[in-house]
Amino acid sequence: MFFRVFRVFRGNLLTDMTTNEPIKSKDFIRAIIAEDIKNNKHGGRVTTRFPPEPNGFLHIGHAKSICLNFGVAAENNGVCHMRFDDTNPSKEEEAYVESIKKDVQWLGFDWGDKLFFASDYFDKLYKYAVALIKMGKAYVCDLPPEEMRQYRGTLTEAGKDSPFRNRSVEENLDLFTRMRDGEFEDGSRVLRAKIDMTSGNINMRDPVIYRILRAHHHRTGDKWCIYPMYDYTHCLSDAIEGITHSLCTLEFEDHRPLYDWVLDTLQTPCHPQQIEFARLNLTYTVMSKRKLLQLVNEGHVSGWDDPRMLTISGIRRRGYTPASLRSFCDIIGLAKRESRVDMGVLENAIRNDLNDTAPRRMAVLRPIKLILTNYPEEQEEMLAIANHPKNSDMGTRQIPFCREIYIEADDFLEEAPKKFFRLSPGREVRLRAAYLITCDRVIKDEQTGKIIELHCTYDPESRGGSAPDGRKVKGTLHWVSARHAIQAEVRLYDRLFNVENPDGDKNTDFKSHLNPNSLEILTDCFLEPQLAKATANDHLQFERLGYFCRDDKESTENTPVFNRTVTLRDSWEKVTKKK
Repeated sequence: MFFRVFRVFRGNLLTDMTTNEPIKSKDFIRAIIAEDIKNNKHGGRVTTRFPPEPNGFLHIGHAKSICLNFGVAAENNGVCHMRFDDTNPSKEEEAYVESIKKDVQWLGFDWGDKLFFASDYFDKLYKYAVALIKMGKAYVCDLPPEEMRQYRGTLTEAGKDSPFRNRSVEENLDLFTRMRDGEFEDGSRVLRAKIDMTSGNINMRDPVIYRILRAHHHRTGDKWCIYPMYDYTHCLSDAIEGITHSLCTLEFEDHRPLYDWVLDTLQTPCHPQQIEFARLNLTYTVMSKRKLLQLVNEGHVSGWDDPRMLTISGIRRRGYTPASLRSFCDIIGLAKRESRVDMGVLENAIRNDLNDTAPRRMAVLRPIKLILTNYPEEQEEMLAIANHPKNSDMGTRQIPFCREIYIEADDFLEEAPKKFFRLSPGREVRLRAAYLITCDRVIKDEQTGKIIELHCTYDPESRGGSAPDGRKVKGTLHWVSARHAIQAEVRLYDRLFNVENPDGDKNTDFKSHLNPNSLEILTDCFLEPQLAKATANDHLQFERLGYFCRDDKESTENTPVFNRTVTLRDSWEKVTKKK
């Protein structure tokens, strides 16, 4: 099948499980790097970087970039730097820095001693700006923001020169120094690169490279009141660090000429190559940080780590594993054009991972009590059950069994069709690893008619679930002992939106497509006693129900909370086919 990937991560490398040899995915970026190594470009070395802004939480799109940058470096015996682009102090916090570091490490990557910040280079960046002014390649502009936009032109009309474009070098140096010293109001002046106001690429029309901004910086404090812009900072930070391949998403393709112009003009010793790839777009979700923030601020989700959010913190809390995300990023590969990946690919990645690694447990989410009327009231026994149906190395566990148990309400029908192989009056079924039982009587609430109890008899000779006379029983039900079960809350998470492309129609608010059934909270669930010891790091399959993990953030001492990571099969595929 397409989604079955026989690969495993060891360190930072994908490894073929049959040969134990590293797998180097075939894509255009790796082909470029291989050619550069062959031609001894940059001395044959490979140095990449992951440059997040510490102004929010990482999402699954960042995971693709993380896996790419750290992955290609490791594959070529290179290094990958972690560099925070902290040039906008008004939106940045140390808490974001720590959360991003945690996410990258959780994914399985380590930057070693290569942790950097753009703010490390503020002094150098200022000196580079002075050098541009002295070369006549930068000037201080007094145009208000709105007028500057008008002067910039449009995609079809050339821009026009700022009236301040021809200031002398001496005047520009004086004004820029006074900008640094705090003489001017925020936004009153900027430093612009002097390139070409008639360029067909609007990014080359004298872009702003410094602005006045009085904001306390989480690392440099109040030392600076001018801050460099991203396009100017990024290329120079790459050059300072000796980056060889600057890998970024397609929205920066039009910015590449500016990236090269800055480095060529300043004649930096190192000139990295910027290479763009298509960003990750997934069905049934939005990837815009602005829209994700809107969902959080308006209370549509509980926070950035809501398990329905495709932030890395939300994915982690939901129960996804680092291996499944790395596998997903490898499966989708790299492209030069934007496309949309079906959410089912991500869900299958976690299914494939947990199918082999997750211990099985029994849990009843919508319980109905079942009493074995011919089982001794005080008797209890322990039954051995395998922790995994195909992996004997995972061993067995002992589960208590007694007269009263819980089964899923959906596993009983009073008037069952012919092909219903679960429990109904007069029908015999198998209790998983226990006994064969037959339903004799249905007890209902006299006022509402709701079924409240099932009375059954068991075959004492069928311990383990096999009939002594060899008779065949088709149905097998999971169950938990009513006397020994722990009570828990279970949260069933589903896709956050009910259409494939929630922001596809610009005339419709994307929030109108929110899935009202993306979260279902079940409060009266009963779980086998082994689950009392579960932690957030335990990834489990509740038999016949899906994959789950404990939510340590919401669990209390008396009531554990479990999140459903994913169903056992793609229920959305059936919905799509019906449509």
